[in-house]
Amino acid sequence: MTAGPTPPPVPAARDADAAERARTVATRPAASVQALGLGTSRLLAAATLDDGRVLVVVPRSGGLATAVRDAPEGDLPARVSVTSRSAQPLRNPLRARLELTGWLTPVPAGEEAGLVQAFAAVRPDAVLLDVGLTATLLRLDLAEVVLHEGGGWSEITPEEYAAARPDPLAAAEDDLVAEHAGPLAALCARVQAWTGDDPVHLLGLDRHGVLFRVEPRTGCYDLRTPFPAPLTSTGELPAAVRTLLACTR
Repeated sequence: MTAGPTPPPVPAARDADAAERARTVATRPAASVQALGLGTSRLLAAATLDDGRVLVVVPRSGGLATAVRDAPEGDLPARVSVTSRSAQPLRNPLRARLELTGWLTPVPAGEEAGLVQAFAAVRPDAVLLDVGLTATLLRLDLAEVVLHEGGGWSEITPEEYAAARPDPLAAAEDDLVAEHAGPLAALCARVQAWTGDDPVHLLGLDRHGVLFRVEPRTGCYDLRTPFPAPLTSTGELPAAVRTLLACTR
């Protein structure tokens, strides 16, 4: 039982890092939910805990919380969508969209306090203070995980999603881009020389490499300049970028 079919634009090849990228997108704040019979609405907050459980916060008096409480089978088919957008000035800043499909269920009262603390550990948010008052915490029991990016999509099993961890550079990405703006601009100029007349812009970075968005007159596509080896900490970034610049001379 799902909230509806997922349109398959271009299926991507099996990618061992897709689960990691999915968990990284899940850390972004822009989340919405589509529930059976209720359409699409914004979530107050959403998070994936360290153990892979998915939690959402919704208004206590809203239609979604009421529908879950009144569901005849005790759960409500739903799809949670989380989007990742670049902080760079791009024509289309969308980088990826994560779709988590399954069943929304109430959180037992005895587990609520512990789950709020676990939620805050991975995604602090002031709205958590309202849980039990004007807000309600719900759990999404996962059935399907789909990651849309770069014009394609990857399907990830709930087990793979639960076992993965977010990219270690994700939380500091904006600061890293600002701190290393000079070398990244030089790398962008090298990529521009390879692509010809189509404008190239920095899209972002992760532990696997630096990402660029190429913008022809119509449409766009993404390129990655991979690091020699995946990074394990933010401190490894300067040397990795220097290596890319040396390789592209």
